[in-house]
Amino acid sequence: MDNEIQGRAAHIAAIREKAEAEMAAIGIDDAFISRLVETFYGRVLQHAELGPVFDARLSGRWPEHMAKMKSFWSSVAFRSGAYGGKPVQAHLGVANMTPELFPKWLSLFSQTLDDVAPTPEAKAWFMATAERIAKSLTLSLFYNPALDDPTKKTV
Repeated sequence: MDNEIQGRAAHIAAIREKAEAEMAAIGIDDAFISRLVETFYGRVLQHAELGPVFDARLSGRWPEHMAKMKSFWSSVAFRSGAYGGKPVQAHLGVANMTPELFPKWLSLFSQTLDDVAPTPEAKAWFMATAERIAKSLTLSLFYNPALDDPTKKTV
């Protein structure tokens, strides 16, 4: 049992070490993640459509959200396991959130990466990851499988 636990811990450490090396090779470190999150959410607040939705949900809790987002992106990039939140549950019931906001979120994220990403590879990695996250959240929050049921469709 101890050998299994030690083997698992070594495997997890190796995954994290590899992720850290891959991220470092494309210019991603904790300082970059912090700058990205701060810059992006500053722009979200100024965005005509995204700002009101985010601010209504996070009013008075922005510092906690910023820390959570830094932890989230660090965990994803470095496979650190530092983030333990539940993104789908956190986004359930957000007033005025629609599937149409996700492409706008992605566009603003891309523009932010254009301005702050240290390398094209860093931008590509963050955008691919953000696109997967947006797709996952959109499907989790808005997809209704009954709409795909051919017996439920009218001609």
